[in-house]
Amino acid sequence: MTFQRARSDEQREIRRRAILDTAAAMLDEMPVADVSLNELSRRVGLAKSNVLRYFESREAVLLELLDDFLGSWLTALADELDARIDRRSAPEARAIQLAETLSQSLAARVVLCDLFGAQGGVLEHNVSVEVVKRHKRSSLTKLATMSDLVRHHVPELGDAAQWFCLMTLVTAGALSTYVPPPPSLVAAYADEPALGLLDLDLGEALRGALTSALVGVLPRA
Repeated sequence: MTFQRARSDEQREIRRRAILDTAAAMLDEMPVADVSLNELSRRVGLAKSNVLRYFESREAVLLELLDDFLGSWLTALADELDARIDRRSAPEARAIQLAETLSQSLAARVVLCDLFGAQGGVLEHNVSVEVVKRHKRSSLTKLATMSDLVRHHVPELGDAAQWFCLMTLVTAGALSTYVPPPPSLVAAYADEPALGLLDLDLGEALRGALTSALVGVLPRA
């Protein structure tokens, strides 16, 4: 991919979008930790200094992708929750359906979970105050959207819906750091099957964690 010098707002937006799309394609091939600014620049066909005219760091690129991916997921999640939660069921049954839907949906989006896992320890470093503020404002808006979706199907959660949603995203990020296991762990599990108890399936681990969290916040009769 090659570019002429961007002279208009439209051309600058096209170039900016190309950087984001290229970074997204890289995340389909490699974990967040392996995405480098040098390789991103090479793939997008720009000098690193030109990429830095649009994003102040690779972390800024990945934070914006996290915002994009989270927004796309929430749009899909609305339909998934409508299809899988029976509003006529008792609160406990709807809570279980909610946990299952969220866990399946997140487990199918490994890149999003990987970005959540890197957010606090990596992505929110090496960025300016303005970038962090913009990201956090967007995150709060999306958290409110997710909370409204959850509360729509399990209204009994009340104000606890926002806490539950925040813990869902944090948990998805934390668990994704263990999945898939590195080759050394795969070999260890094969050599000593008893160690396989520690081999996590992301979807199952999320379902257990989210169900436990909902049990804790769901009001008791």
